[in-house]
Amino acid sequence: MLEIIVLPLLTMVTCKETRAAIIVLHKNGFTGKDIVATKIAPKSTIYRFSKNFKERGSILVKKASGSPRKSSKRQDRLLKRIQLRDRSATSAELAQEWQQAGVSASARTVRRRLLEDGLVSRRAAKKPLLSKKNIRDRLIFCRKYSEWTAEDWGKVIFSDEAPFRLFGASGKRLVRRRKGKRYHQSCVMPTVK
Repeated sequence: MLEIIVLPLLTMVTCKETRAAIIVLHKNGFTGKDIVATKIAPKSTIYRFSKNFKERGSILVKKASGSPRKSSKRQDRLLKRIQLRDRSATSAELAQEWQQAGVSASARTVRRRLLEDGLVSRRAAKKPLLSKKNIRDRLIFCRKYSEWTAEDWGKVIFSDEAPFRLFGASGKRLVRRRKGKRYHQSCVMPTVK
């Protein structure tokens, strides 16, 4: 008789290895309860694999149902390039542009393909529009006053500023970006005061 090895749930093996291990234990006379005690997979997974093996005699997973993909990997890469040219384009606009390239797909399909690639629609971060001169002047200012104390700054009077929009009607512009690219130059909405 085989010895039952108890594994913590955190060390579960990959799906194919799990299926193979469950079937080997099943073939060696282990009951469903015995296999569950090994903790190589959740109870429902073990019973489902055992049932499928009895019915089909194979551990291979049958092909998933549903509609076939409307686009190839090459066409998906094309969609990504189209989107990266204009990060604020809507999924409907991208679907039209993709259709001109020969792929008939809905806006929902476009969103799914972009999500698969990690491109999520987020509100653009607001960041001041800075020219090279602005950047240089700010750096000079920082170096000049870096030694000032809180008492020195207490003597300075700051005036109020009024906002004027030069880039769009509202502050809500959506862009598609990956995690960690919030302040990438193509993902921000410039503001001018």
